[in-house]
Amino acid sequence: MASIKMFTPQIYNNLLHSYIFHQPLKMTLTFCFLSKDITTLTGVPEEHIKTRKVHIFVPAKTAMQSGINSTKKWKMDFDTRERWENPLMGWASTADPLSNMVLSFSSKEDAIAFAEKNGWSYEVTEKRTSKPRVKSYGANFSWDKRTRRSAK
Repeated sequence: MASIKMFTPQIYNNLLHSYIFHQPLKMTLTFCFLSKDITTLTGVPEEHIKTRKVHIFVPAKTAMQSGINSTKKWKMDFDTRERWENPLMGWASTADPLSNMVLSFSSKEDAIAFAEKNGWSYEVTEKRTSKPRVKSYGANFSWDKRTRRSAK
């Protein structure tokens, strides 16, 4: 009961009401930060945050079936830091906790806002749009020497 004294009267009434009537407690907590810099909350060492540069891009379409579904999201990856070869296994080792992390965003503006909020400098590679090739179905059966295809 001593810890409830720290709450406001409204929170105390909500707690008491949920206890008496055996109903789940519904509360909304709002946090107000004085600074927009949230780097102290992440838990990542400061040397991996302050001098960080991120690359924001749209990935190229895959070569497997050339679908464009993977080109709809914006990705953010981090610059590579110092790596060394593991003497036992020969694997590439790193002490960077963010090196293998790739973040996805629905828009470029969201990715830029996230990078600015974390205090990272960023580089944006714009999305490449391909021009659709105009081709008719009849071109598959053309008898022109340059466009003729064998049916075998």
